[in-house]
Amino acid sequence: MVDDDQAVVRSLRWLIETVRLPVRAFASAQEFLDGYDPARPGCLLLDVRMPGMSGLELQQRLATRQRYHLPLIFVTGHGDVQMAVRAVQAGAFDFIEKPFNDQDLLDRVQRAIAHDAMQRGREQQRQQLRDRFDALTAREREVLDLVVQGQSNKAVANALGLSAKTVEFHRAKVMEKLQARSLADLVKLAMLNTGEG
Repeated sequence: MVDDDQAVVRSLRWLIETVRLPVRAFASAQEFLDGYDPARPGCLLLDVRMPGMSGLELQQRLATRQRYHLPLIFVTGHGDVQMAVRAVQAGAFDFIEKPFNDQDLLDRVQRAIAHDAMQRGREQQRQQLRDRFDALTAREREVLDLVVQGQSNKAVANALGLSAKTVEFHRAKVMEKLQARSLADLVKLAMLNTGEG
């Protein structure tokens, strides 16, 4: 949570801790940036207007600083429709105006945390897939590229100046390393790895 108003921090901390969620509070956007650990799951509650760096500026800073984005929920008494639209278009998970219903805030926080867990799981799967692709040899990559283009083993062999048996061997190694169960699975994995899937 990032808010320069300590009364708001105490109130929100108490509310969120009633559902047994840990809270870490920062008095300014810069303090948050200095102490933020991207590996730590959760969501970020922040005010729009704060001295130094505004919540919207912090949102922009975070967007340029990391590939994965922590879900942001703006909680503010200074909001308007234009500001809310701007925040959400820039990737905010939610925008809540004060005064708010306690249960509504808790529900939104829990949805943001669930979203974060899901996104982290997907990112972990993408990283595991990248690691499997990185384990391929240069020759295996060449074979893979041609196979996913729809080339037969014979066509791949001709294109690379190899025997069909050698291509079959490399293709089997690619399937094993990428944990692909079928040619269709292999094509899907290749598309996911290039961001097309």
